[in-house]
Amino acid sequence: MTTVTDPAGGVTEAPESGLSESELEDLRETVRSVCADAGGIAAVRSLDEHSPGIHAELWDTLGRQVGLAALGLPEDVGGIGGLAEIAVVCEELGRTLTPVPLLSSTVLAGQVLAGCGTAAKPLAELAEGRVHALAVTAPDGVWRPDAVPVGVTWRGGVAILDGTAPFVLDGADAETLVVAATGPDGVDLFLADPREPGVTVRRVPTLDLSRGQAVITFSGARARALTAGGEGTEVVTRALDTALVALAAEQLGGAQAALDMTVAHVRDRTQFGRALGSFQAVKHTCADMLLQVESARSAVLRAVRAAGSPNALAEAAAVAQSWCGEAFTYVAAECVQLHGGMGFTWEHDAHLYFRRAQSDAVLLGGTAHHRERLAGLLGW
Repeated sequence: MTTVTDPAGGVTEAPESGLSESELEDLRETVRSVCADAGGIAAVRSLDEHSPGIHAELWDTLGRQVGLAALGLPEDVGGIGGLAEIAVVCEELGRTLTPVPLLSSTVLAGQVLAGCGTAAKPLAELAEGRVHALAVTAPDGVWRPDAVPVGVTWRGGVAILDGTAPFVLDGADAETLVVAATGPDGVDLFLADPREPGVTVRRVPTLDLSRGQAVITFSGARARALTAGGEGTEVVTRALDTALVALAAEQLGGAQAALDMTVAHVRDRTQFGRALGSFQAVKHTCADMLLQVESARSAVLRAVRAAGSPNALAEAAAVAQSWCGEAFTYVAAECVQLHGGMGFTWEHDAHLYFRRAQSDAVLLGGTAHHRERLAGLLGW
């Protein structure tokens, strides 16, 4: 183990990583600097309210030039680092709600492709910044192998997909689709082109302006097989454990930003001739918010340390997501509340964190889903 300084200023243990301690901190500062140069949270407001999507210029800088598109991918396709690096970057992106497809493309689709072992070319393209999207969720928004909504048949040795995949993160902006489909042998994974005949992509309205979603319908669409014999179930399950930790780190970053914003407001805002933060009820609320943030930080660090063991990571990822989702939701809601009337206005940033928190809380399954999974992993 090595020690690193966390964003709150404390010293914590960090797991062994592809990067050294100083390189991890350099990576954090680089991402923070690029996001600041892009205007911070202003990048979210630059998106069309009715067409949430990706800030293409910012992704070109972060994904291609800085190299974040290759985080956590195999070295033979240009990948670098592992879960520790992913968590550091996601925490920084969560601070400013940066609208880039790191979670959808690099983490979700990237980890699935890496687990297939047959996708060197698409992985190399993904590592260079080409946007991929993962279509695996059931109609209720969670990954369940027994409820995959897309099916596959074979015609002359060619895979043909039929069905509708909901809740595809950044699906309308993706150049390549990684799709789970049920066939005679179980769930397998396929590569599909969203521009091909038989594929219909429909962007859907989202509460979170910084993260787009799409519904993708396959009607006799040709696809390339990535796995066989029902191997897709294990590949997706393992990849989602990494994604859960990445999402938890994003939620931690967002919660920290909402807390910082609130503390600055109650320190500077006066009421009845005294600082708003001097009132006992406000102090108690801020203390509760800090407790939520620091507990979320502990859950993320614990999950990152479990990266070397698939079984330990599955349990730690379920804990991190069940805790961090609720923590971010609570802190974001109190942030709006303590800002008073201005917290509800479009001009203030508080509502953007509230939107992200509410959306993230159900993105890869809600708290109840992860606690139920945790109980199963622990044999309860």
